Amino acid sequence: MAKVYHDLRSFLETLEAEGQLVRIKEEVDPEQIGAAGRAAADSKSAPALFFEKVKGYKYPVVTNVHGSWENHALMMGMPKNTPVKDQFHELNRRWDLYPVKPKILAPKDAKCKEVVIEKGINLFDVLSLYRINDQDGGFYISKASVVTADPEFPDDFDKQNVGTYRIQVKDKDLIGIQPLPFHDIGIQLSKAEAEGKPLPVAIALGNDPITTFMASTPIMYNQNEYEFVGALNDGVPAEITTADLYPNLYIPAHAEVILEGYIKPRVREVEGPFGEFPGSYSGCRLQCEIVIERITHRENPIFENLYLGLPWTEIDYLMALNTSVPLYKQLKDSFPEIQAVNAMYTHGIGTIISTKVRLGGMGKAVAMRLLSTPHGMAYAKVIIVVDEFVDPFNLEQVMWALTTRVRPADHVSVIENCPGMPLDPSSVPAGMHSKLIIDATTPVAPEPNPRDVELLKPHADAPKWAEYIKKYQNEQN
Repeated sequence: MAKVYHDLRSFLETLEAEGQLVRIKEEVDPEQIGAAGRAAADSKSAPALFFEKVKGYKYPVVTNVHGSWENHALMMGMPKNTPVKDQFHELNRRWDLYPVKPKILAPKDAKCKEVVIEKGINLFDVLSLYRINDQDGGFYISKASVVTADPEFPDDFDKQNVGTYRIQVKDKDLIGIQPLPFHDIGIQLSKAEAEGKPLPVAIALGNDPITTFMASTPIMYNQNEYEFVGALNDGVPAEITTADLYPNLYIPAHAEVILEGYIKPRVREVEGPFGEFPGSYSGCRLQCEIVIERITHRENPIFENLYLGLPWTEIDYLMALNTSVPLYKQLKDSFPEIQAVNAMYTHGIGTIISTKVRLGGMGKAVAMRLLSTPHGMAYAKVIIVVDEFVDPFNLEQVMWALTTRVRPADHVSVIENCPGMPLDPSSVPAGMHSKLIIDATTPVAPEPNPRDVELLKPHADAPKWAEYIKKYQNEQN
Protein backbone atom coordinates (compact mmCIF):
# COMPACT_ATOMS: atom_id res chain seq x y z
CA MET A 1 0.00 0.00 0.00
CA ALA A 2 1.35 3.42 -0.99
CA LYS A 3 1.95 6.11 1.61
CA VAL A 4 -1.15 8.32 1.81
CA TYR A 5 -1.52 11.94 2.90
CA HIS A 6 -4.77 13.36 4.26
CA ASP A 7 -3.48 16.90 4.63
CA LEU A 8 -0.82 19.27 3.34
CA ARG A 9 1.23 19.24 6.54
CA SER A 10 1.99 15.53 6.52
CA PHE A 11 3.17 15.79 2.91
CA LEU A 12 5.44 18.72 3.77
CA GLU A 13 6.99 16.55 6.48
CA THR A 14 7.81 13.90 3.89
CA LEU A 15 9.23 16.46 1.47
CA GLU A 16 11.47 17.84 4.20
CA ALA A 17 12.64 14.36 5.23
CA GLU A 18 13.46 13.58 1.58
CA GLY A 19 15.40 16.79 1.06
CA GLN A 20 12.67 18.23 -1.14
CA LEU A 21 11.69 21.21 1.03
CA VAL A 22 13.73 24.27 1.92
CA ARG A 23 12.77 26.31 5.00
CA ILE A 24 13.35 30.07 4.86
CA LYS A 25 13.47 31.14 8.50
CA GLU A 26 14.32 34.81 8.11
CA GLU A 27 11.54 37.30 7.38
CA VAL A 28 10.89 37.88 3.67
CA ASP A 29 9.13 40.63 1.77
CA PRO A 30 6.02 39.12 0.13
CA GLU A 31 7.09 40.60 -3.21
CA GLN A 32 10.13 38.29 -3.12
CA ILE A 33 8.13 35.05 -2.95
CA GLY A 34 7.38 35.03 -6.68
CA ALA A 35 11.09 35.48 -7.47
CA ALA A 36 11.94 32.62 -5.14
CA GLY A 37 9.31 30.45 -6.83
CA ARG A 38 10.93 31.08 -10.20
CA ALA A 39 14.34 30.21 -8.78
CA ALA A 40 13.01 26.99 -7.24
CA ALA A 41 11.55 25.93 -10.59
CA ASP A 42 14.97 26.40 -12.21
CA SER A 43 16.87 24.57 -9.46
CA LYS A 44 18.07 20.97 -9.38
CA SER A 45 15.24 18.73 -8.08
CA ALA A 46 13.11 21.91 -7.67
CA PRO A 47 12.29 21.70 -3.93
CA ALA A 48 9.28 23.20 -2.21
CA LEU A 49 9.92 26.49 -0.39
CA PHE A 50 8.47 27.16 3.07
CA PHE A 51 8.53 30.80 4.19
CA GLU A 52 8.10 30.85 7.95
CA LYS A 53 7.84 34.64 8.33
CA VAL A 54 6.27 36.92 5.72
CA LYS A 55 6.51 40.66 6.34
CA GLY A 56 3.13 42.22 7.18
CA TYR A 57 1.36 38.90 7.71
CA LYS A 58 0.77 36.45 10.54
CA TYR A 59 1.01 33.12 8.76
CA PRO A 60 3.53 31.21 6.62
CA VAL A 61 3.57 30.54 2.86
CA VAL A 62 4.60 27.42 0.99
CA THR A 63 5.14 27.18 -2.76
CA ASN A 64 6.42 24.68 -5.35
CA VAL A 65 4.93 21.74 -3.45
CA HIS A 66 4.19 19.82 -6.69
CA GLY A 67 7.03 21.46 -8.59
CA SER A 68 9.31 18.53 -9.54
CA TRP A 69 9.13 14.93 -10.67
CA GLU A 70 10.68 14.00 -7.32
CA ASN A 71 7.81 15.67 -5.44
CA HIS A 72 5.32 14.18 -7.88
CA ALA A 73 6.62 10.67 -7.13
CA LEU A 74 6.57 11.26 -3.38
CA MET A 75 2.96 12.49 -3.65
CA MET A 76 2.08 9.01 -4.94
CA GLY A 77 4.09 7.27 -2.23
CA MET A 78 6.77 6.21 -4.72
CA PRO A 79 10.58 6.66 -4.43
CA LYS A 80 11.51 10.18 -5.40
CA ASN A 81 13.78 9.04 -8.24
CA THR A 82 11.01 7.07 -10.00
CA PRO A 83 11.20 7.68 -13.81
CA VAL A 84 8.37 9.70 -15.37
CA LYS A 85 7.18 6.84 -17.56
CA ASP A 86 6.91 4.57 -14.50
CA GLN A 87 4.90 7.26 -12.72
CA PHE A 88 2.58 7.43 -15.74
CA HIS A 89 1.93 3.68 -15.71
CA GLU A 90 1.40 3.60 -11.92
CA LEU A 91 -1.05 6.50 -12.20
CA ASN A 92 -2.79 4.64 -15.00
CA ARG A 93 -3.04 1.50 -12.83
CA ARG A 94 -4.57 3.38 -9.92
CA TRP A 95 -6.96 5.17 -12.27
CA ASP A 96 -8.74 1.87 -12.79
CA LEU A 97 -9.53 1.65 -9.05
CA TYR A 98 -12.09 4.44 -9.50
CA PRO A 99 -14.53 4.94 -7.88
CA VAL A 100 -13.40 4.78 -4.24
CA LYS A 101 -16.12 6.32 -2.10
CA PRO A 102 -14.83 9.05 0.23
CA LYS A 103 -15.07 8.99 4.01
CA ILE A 104 -17.44 11.74 5.18
CA LEU A 105 -16.33 13.17 8.54
CA ALA A 106 -18.54 15.01 11.00
CA PRO A 107 -17.71 18.74 11.01
CA LYS A 108 -16.33 18.44 14.56
CA ASP A 109 -13.70 16.00 13.29
CA ALA A 110 -12.62 18.18 10.36
CA LYS A 111 -9.45 20.17 11.05
CA CYS A 112 -10.44 22.78 8.46
CA LYS A 113 -13.05 24.08 10.95
CA GLU A 114 -10.77 24.71 13.94
CA VAL A 115 -11.28 28.48 13.59
CA VAL A 116 -14.52 30.07 12.31
CA ILE A 117 -14.84 33.64 10.99
CA GLU A 118 -18.44 34.76 10.38
CA LYS A 119 -18.15 38.54 10.74
CA GLY A 120 -15.58 41.07 9.67
CA ILE A 121 -14.33 38.95 6.80
CA ASN A 122 -10.83 40.03 5.77
CA LEU A 123 -8.83 37.75 3.48
CA PHE A 124 -5.65 39.66 4.32
CA ASP A 125 -5.92 38.54 7.96
CA VAL A 126 -5.90 34.87 6.97
CA LEU A 127 -3.88 34.63 3.73
CA SER A 128 -0.34 35.94 3.24
CA LEU A 129 -1.10 37.32 -0.21
CA TYR A 130 1.48 38.43 -2.77
CA ARG A 131 1.96 39.06 -6.49
CA ILE A 132 3.24 35.98 -8.27
CA ASN A 133 4.71 37.86 -11.28
CA ASP A 134 5.50 41.54 -11.20
CA GLN A 135 2.96 42.66 -13.83
CA ASP A 136 0.03 40.78 -12.30
CA GLY A 137 -3.01 42.99 -11.79
CA GLY A 138 -3.07 42.20 -8.07
CA PHE A 139 -2.77 39.37 -5.60
CA TYR A 140 -3.73 35.99 -7.01
CA ILE A 141 -4.70 32.69 -5.42
CA SER A 142 -3.35 30.19 -7.94
CA LYS A 143 -3.77 26.82 -6.21
CA ALA A 144 -7.30 26.67 -4.85
CA SER A 145 -9.72 23.75 -5.15
CA VAL A 146 -13.06 25.35 -5.99
CA VAL A 147 -16.13 23.25 -5.11
CA THR A 148 -19.46 23.84 -6.87
CA ALA A 149 -22.62 21.84 -7.60
CA ASP A 150 -24.89 21.56 -10.62
CA PRO A 151 -27.87 23.88 -9.90
CA GLU A 152 -30.16 21.49 -11.76
CA PHE A 153 -28.99 18.55 -9.63
CA PRO A 154 -27.66 20.21 -6.44
CA ASP A 155 -27.47 16.95 -4.44
CA ASP A 156 -25.93 14.82 -7.19
CA PHE A 157 -22.49 13.99 -5.79
CA ASP A 158 -21.20 12.78 -9.17
CA LYS A 159 -21.94 16.17 -10.77
CA GLN A 160 -20.27 18.14 -8.02
CA ASN A 161 -17.11 19.76 -9.34
CA VAL A 162 -13.74 20.32 -7.68
CA GLY A 163 -11.67 22.45 -10.01
CA THR A 164 -8.69 24.80 -10.07
CA TYR A 165 -9.31 28.29 -11.45
CA ARG A 166 -7.31 31.45 -11.09
CA ILE A 167 -8.63 33.81 -8.40
CA GLN A 168 -7.84 37.52 -8.04
CA VAL A 169 -8.29 39.13 -4.62
CA LYS A 170 -10.18 42.38 -5.19
CA ASP A 171 -11.20 43.37 -1.66
CA LYS A 172 -11.22 41.97 1.84
CA ASP A 173 -14.31 39.88 1.02
CA LEU A 174 -14.44 39.98 -2.78
CA ILE A 175 -12.54 37.91 -5.36
CA GLY A 176 -12.62 37.49 -9.13
CA ILE A 177 -12.58 34.09 -10.82
CA GLN A 178 -12.12 32.86 -14.39
CA PRO A 179 -14.70 30.14 -15.22
CA LEU A 180 -14.15 29.37 -18.89
CA PRO A 181 -17.23 28.03 -20.75
CA PHE A 182 -15.71 24.60 -21.47
CA HIS A 183 -14.82 24.02 -17.80
CA ASP A 184 -17.28 22.20 -15.52
CA ILE A 185 -17.84 25.30 -13.42
CA GLY A 186 -18.76 27.16 -16.63
CA ILE A 187 -21.56 24.66 -17.27
CA GLN A 188 -22.88 25.07 -13.73
CA LEU A 189 -22.61 28.85 -13.81
CA SER A 190 -24.57 29.06 -17.07
CA LYS A 191 -27.42 27.10 -15.46
CA ALA A 192 -27.48 29.35 -12.40
CA GLU A 193 -27.35 32.55 -14.43
CA ALA A 194 -30.16 31.34 -16.72
CA GLU A 195 -32.36 31.62 -13.63
CA GLY A 196 -30.67 34.75 -12.31
CA LYS A 197 -29.45 32.91 -9.22
CA PRO A 198 -26.07 33.03 -7.46
CA LEU A 199 -23.86 29.93 -7.66
CA PRO A 200 -22.69 28.76 -4.21
CA VAL A 201 -18.97 27.99 -3.90
CA ALA A 202 -16.60 26.60 -1.30
CA ILE A 203 -12.91 27.27 -1.94
CA ALA A 204 -10.35 24.99 -0.29
CA LEU A 205 -6.75 26.17 0.10
CA GLY A 206 -3.80 24.10 1.26
CA ASN A 207 -5.09 20.60 0.58
CA ASP A 208 -3.58 17.15 0.63
CA PRO A 209 -1.47 16.77 -2.55
CA ILE A 210 -3.75 14.31 -4.38
CA THR A 211 -6.88 16.47 -3.92
CA THR A 212 -5.02 19.43 -5.42
CA PHE A 213 -3.79 17.14 -8.20
CA MET A 214 -7.33 15.98 -9.01
CA ALA A 215 -8.73 19.52 -8.93
CA SER A 216 -6.55 20.28 -11.97
CA THR A 217 -7.42 17.01 -13.77
CA PRO A 218 -9.76 16.99 -16.82
CA ILE A 219 -12.14 14.15 -15.97
CA MET A 220 -15.69 13.68 -17.26
CA TYR A 221 -18.49 15.95 -15.99
CA ASN A 222 -20.28 13.18 -14.10
CA GLN A 223 -17.15 11.81 -12.44
CA ASN A 224 -16.44 12.95 -8.91
CA GLU A 225 -12.93 14.15 -8.05
CA TYR A 226 -13.00 12.80 -4.48
CA GLU A 227 -13.70 9.27 -5.74
CA PHE A 228 -10.59 9.61 -7.91
CA VAL A 229 -8.58 10.85 -4.91
CA GLY A 230 -9.31 7.53 -3.20
CA ALA A 231 -8.30 5.65 -6.33
CA LEU A 232 -5.01 7.54 -6.69
CA ASN A 233 -4.40 6.94 -2.98
CA ASP A 234 -4.31 3.27 -4.01
CA GLY A 235 -7.73 2.56 -2.54
CA VAL A 236 -7.60 4.68 0.64
CA PRO A 237 -10.71 6.93 0.75
CA ALA A 238 -10.46 10.70 0.71
CA GLU A 239 -11.61 12.41 3.89
CA ILE A 240 -14.22 15.11 3.28
CA THR A 241 -16.86 17.02 5.21
CA THR A 242 -19.72 19.41 4.47
CA ALA A 243 -19.45 23.15 3.99
CA ASP A 244 -21.19 25.21 6.68
CA LEU A 245 -23.31 27.56 4.56
CA TYR A 246 -23.94 25.08 1.74
CA PRO A 247 -24.11 21.55 3.21
CA ASN A 248 -24.58 19.99 -0.24
CA LEU A 249 -20.99 21.03 -1.04
CA TYR A 250 -18.28 18.66 0.17
CA ILE A 251 -14.86 20.02 1.07
CA PRO A 252 -11.48 18.44 1.97
CA ALA A 253 -11.78 17.82 5.71
CA HIS A 254 -8.24 18.89 6.62
CA ALA A 255 -7.65 21.83 4.27
CA GLU A 256 -5.73 24.76 5.68
CA VAL A 257 -8.42 27.32 4.74
CA ILE A 258 -12.01 27.18 3.48
CA LEU A 259 -13.69 30.23 1.90
CA GLU A 260 -17.47 30.02 1.46
CA GLY A 261 -19.54 32.35 -0.68
CA TYR A 262 -21.30 32.72 -4.01
CA ILE A 263 -20.71 33.88 -7.57
CA LYS A 264 -22.78 36.99 -8.28
CA PRO A 265 -25.17 36.21 -11.15
CA ARG A 266 -24.81 38.07 -14.44
CA VAL A 267 -22.05 40.33 -13.10
CA ARG A 268 -18.74 40.74 -14.90
CA GLU A 269 -15.94 43.04 -13.82
CA VAL A 270 -12.39 43.56 -15.05
CA GLU A 271 -9.92 40.89 -13.94
CA GLY A 272 -6.22 40.55 -14.79
CA PRO A 273 -3.64 40.76 -16.14
CA PHE A 274 -2.10 37.56 -14.79
CA GLY A 275 1.08 35.67 -15.70
CA GLU A 276 -0.36 32.43 -17.04
CA PHE A 277 0.82 28.88 -17.74
CA PRO A 278 1.78 29.49 -21.42
CA GLY A 279 4.49 31.79 -20.05
CA SER A 280 2.82 35.10 -20.92
CA TYR A 281 0.44 37.62 -19.36
CA SER A 282 -3.21 37.08 -20.13
CA GLY A 283 -4.33 40.69 -20.35
CA CYS A 284 -7.55 41.95 -18.78
CA ARG A 285 -11.00 40.44 -19.30
CA LEU A 286 -14.47 40.72 -17.83
CA GLN A 287 -14.82 37.88 -15.32
CA CYS A 288 -17.15 36.77 -12.53
CA GLU A 289 -16.91 37.88 -8.93
CA ILE A 290 -17.38 35.91 -5.71
CA VAL A 291 -18.58 37.36 -2.40
CA ILE A 292 -16.95 35.63 0.59
CA GLU A 293 -19.41 35.14 3.45
CA ARG A 294 -17.55 32.80 5.80
CA ILE A 295 -14.01 31.58 6.47
CA THR A 296 -12.91 28.55 8.44
CA HIS A 297 -9.31 27.48 8.88
CA ARG A 298 -6.85 25.41 10.84
CA GLU A 299 -4.86 26.91 13.68
CA ASN A 300 -1.92 28.83 12.18
CA PRO A 301 -2.96 28.18 8.57
CA ILE A 302 -0.37 27.73 5.85
CA PHE A 303 -1.06 29.62 2.61
CA GLU A 304 -0.14 27.35 -0.28
CA ASN A 305 0.25 29.03 -3.66
CA LEU A 306 2.07 28.09 -6.85
CA TYR A 307 4.41 29.96 -9.12
CA LEU A 308 3.61 29.80 -12.81
CA GLY A 309 5.54 31.28 -15.66
CA LEU A 310 7.65 30.25 -18.64
CA PRO A 311 7.64 26.41 -18.52
CA TRP A 312 8.62 24.39 -16.70
CA THR A 313 7.20 25.55 -13.39
CA GLU A 314 5.07 23.93 -10.69
CA ILE A 315 1.88 24.14 -12.71
CA ASP A 316 3.46 22.09 -15.51
CA TYR A 317 4.29 19.24 -13.13
CA LEU A 318 0.89 19.52 -11.49
CA MET A 319 -0.97 19.23 -14.82
CA ALA A 320 1.36 16.90 -16.73
CA LEU A 321 0.41 13.29 -16.04
CA ASN A 322 -3.07 14.09 -14.76
CA THR A 323 -3.79 15.51 -18.20
CA SER A 324 -2.08 12.64 -20.00
CA VAL A 325 -3.83 9.74 -18.26
CA PRO A 326 -7.46 10.88 -18.73
CA LEU A 327 -6.81 11.53 -22.42
CA TYR A 328 -5.16 8.11 -22.69
CA LYS A 329 -8.23 6.47 -21.13
CA GLN A 330 -10.67 8.33 -23.38
CA LEU A 331 -8.70 7.58 -26.56
CA LYS A 332 -8.16 3.93 -25.65
CA ASP A 333 -11.93 3.46 -25.32
CA SER A 334 -12.20 4.24 -29.03
CA PHE A 335 -8.85 2.85 -30.17
CA PRO A 336 -7.57 -0.11 -28.12
CA GLU A 337 -4.28 0.17 -30.02
CA ILE A 338 -3.30 3.34 -28.10
CA GLN A 339 -0.10 2.74 -26.08
CA ALA A 340 0.48 6.01 -24.21
CA VAL A 341 -0.34 9.72 -24.34
CA ASN A 342 2.05 12.53 -23.47
CA ALA A 343 0.04 15.71 -22.87
CA MET A 344 2.63 17.28 -20.58
CA TYR A 345 3.37 20.30 -22.71
CA THR A 346 1.47 23.47 -21.79
CA HIS A 347 -1.51 21.52 -20.40
CA GLY A 348 -1.91 19.45 -23.54
CA ILE A 349 -1.67 22.26 -26.10
CA GLY A 350 1.05 19.99 -27.42
CA THR A 351 0.12 16.29 -27.28
CA ILE A 352 2.04 13.21 -28.44
CA ILE A 353 0.17 9.92 -28.94
CA SER A 354 1.77 6.49 -29.35
CA THR A 355 -0.37 3.88 -31.11
CA LYS A 356 -0.26 0.66 -33.07
CA VAL A 357 -1.51 1.31 -36.60
CA ARG A 358 -4.29 -0.95 -37.79
CA LEU A 359 -5.03 0.64 -41.15
CA GLY A 360 -3.89 3.46 -43.41
CA GLY A 361 -4.74 6.94 -42.14
CA MET A 362 -5.29 5.76 -38.58
CA GLY A 363 -2.81 8.28 -37.16
CA LYS A 364 -4.99 11.14 -38.37
CA ALA A 365 -8.14 9.40 -37.07
CA VAL A 366 -6.58 9.09 -33.61
CA ALA A 367 -5.73 12.81 -33.64
CA MET A 368 -9.27 13.71 -34.66
CA ARG A 369 -10.61 11.66 -31.75
CA LEU A 370 -8.39 13.64 -29.40
CA LEU A 371 -9.93 16.85 -30.73
CA SER A 372 -13.40 15.57 -29.81
CA THR A 373 -12.57 14.94 -26.13
CA PRO A 374 -13.71 17.57 -23.58
CA HIS A 375 -10.13 18.65 -22.85
CA GLY A 376 -8.61 18.14 -26.29
CA MET A 377 -11.35 20.14 -27.99
CA ALA A 378 -10.11 23.41 -26.49
CA TYR A 379 -6.53 22.74 -25.47
CA ALA A 380 -4.93 20.41 -28.04
CA LYS A 381 -3.36 22.43 -30.86
CA VAL A 382 -0.24 20.58 -32.03
CA ILE A 383 -0.81 16.80 -32.16
CA ILE A 384 1.92 14.32 -33.05
CA VAL A 385 1.03 10.65 -33.55
CA VAL A 386 3.85 8.07 -33.44
CA ASP A 387 4.19 4.28 -33.70
CA GLU A 388 3.79 1.97 -30.72
CA PHE A 389 7.55 1.38 -30.47
CA VAL A 390 8.17 5.11 -30.00
CA ASP A 391 8.15 6.30 -26.37
CA PRO A 392 6.09 9.54 -26.43
CA PHE A 393 7.87 10.70 -23.25
CA ASN A 394 11.25 10.40 -24.96
CA LEU A 395 11.61 13.47 -27.15
CA GLU A 396 14.70 12.05 -28.87
CA GLN A 397 12.59 9.15 -30.13
CA VAL A 398 9.74 11.49 -31.08
CA MET A 399 12.12 13.65 -33.09
CA TRP A 400 13.43 10.50 -34.78
CA ALA A 401 9.85 9.66 -35.83
CA LEU A 402 9.28 13.20 -37.12
CA THR A 403 12.47 13.18 -39.16
CA THR A 404 12.15 9.68 -40.63
CA ARG A 405 8.41 8.98 -40.90
CA VAL A 406 6.81 12.24 -42.06
CA ARG A 407 6.22 13.22 -45.70
CA PRO A 408 5.03 16.81 -45.17
CA ALA A 409 2.80 16.86 -48.25
CA ASP A 410 0.93 13.76 -47.06
CA HIS A 411 1.20 13.58 -43.29
CA VAL A 412 0.72 17.16 -42.06
CA SER A 413 -2.81 18.55 -41.77
CA VAL A 414 -4.18 21.91 -40.62
CA ILE A 415 -7.80 22.17 -39.46
CA GLU A 416 -9.08 25.72 -39.38
CA ASN A 417 -11.64 27.55 -37.24
CA CYS A 418 -11.59 25.26 -34.18
CA PRO A 419 -12.13 25.94 -30.47
CA GLY A 420 -8.92 27.08 -28.82
CA MET A 421 -7.56 27.95 -25.41
CA PRO A 422 -8.04 31.71 -24.94
CA LEU A 423 -4.96 31.97 -22.70
CA ASP A 424 -2.80 30.73 -25.61
CA PRO A 425 -1.38 34.04 -26.89
CA SER A 426 -1.34 32.68 -30.47
CA SER A 427 -5.13 32.17 -30.57
CA VAL A 428 -6.78 34.92 -32.63
CA PRO A 429 -9.40 35.85 -31.67
CA ALA A 430 -8.88 34.53 -28.15
CA GLY A 431 -10.62 31.18 -27.94
CA MET A 432 -10.39 30.27 -31.64
CA HIS A 433 -7.56 28.41 -33.33
CA SER A 434 -6.41 26.16 -36.12
CA LYS A 435 -5.15 22.67 -35.24
CA LEU A 436 -1.98 21.00 -36.53
CA ILE A 437 -1.86 17.21 -36.92
CA ILE A 438 1.42 15.46 -37.73
CA ASP A 439 1.09 11.76 -38.51
CA ALA A 440 4.53 10.33 -37.80
CA THR A 441 3.46 6.69 -37.92
CA THR A 442 4.74 4.12 -40.41
CA PRO A 443 2.29 3.87 -43.36
CA VAL A 444 0.28 0.64 -43.63
CA ALA A 445 -2.17 -0.55 -46.28
CA PRO A 446 -4.11 0.80 -48.02
CA GLU A 447 -1.87 3.87 -47.63
CA PRO A 448 0.99 3.50 -50.13
CA ASN A 449 4.44 2.94 -48.67
CA PRO A 450 6.87 2.60 -51.59
CA ARG A 451 9.90 2.05 -49.36
CA ASP A 452 10.01 -0.87 -46.96
CA VAL A 453 12.64 -0.60 -44.22
CA GLU A 454 13.69 -2.87 -41.39
CA LEU A 455 14.14 -1.28 -37.99
CA LEU A 456 17.26 -1.86 -35.93
CA LYS A 457 16.55 -3.87 -32.81
CA PRO A 458 18.40 -3.55 -29.47
CA HIS A 459 20.98 -6.23 -28.80
CA ALA A 460 19.60 -9.15 -26.80
CA ASP A 461 22.18 -8.56 -24.05
CA ALA A 462 21.43 -4.83 -23.68
CA PRO A 463 19.03 -5.27 -20.68
CA LYS A 464 21.69 -7.26 -18.79
CA TRP A 465 24.23 -4.48 -19.26
CA ALA A 466 21.67 -1.83 -18.32
CA GLU A 467 21.18 -3.57 -14.96
CA TYR A 468 24.94 -3.83 -14.49
CA ILE A 469 25.41 -0.10 -15.11
CA LYS A 470 22.50 0.81 -12.84
CA LYS A 471 23.92 -1.33 -10.03
CA TYR A 472 27.36 0.25 -10.46
CA GLN A 473 25.92 3.77 -10.32
CA ASN A 474 23.96 2.96 -7.15
CA GLU A 475 27.10 1.63 -5.50
CA GLN A 476 29.00 4.81 -6.38
CA ASN A 477 26.26 6.97 -4.86
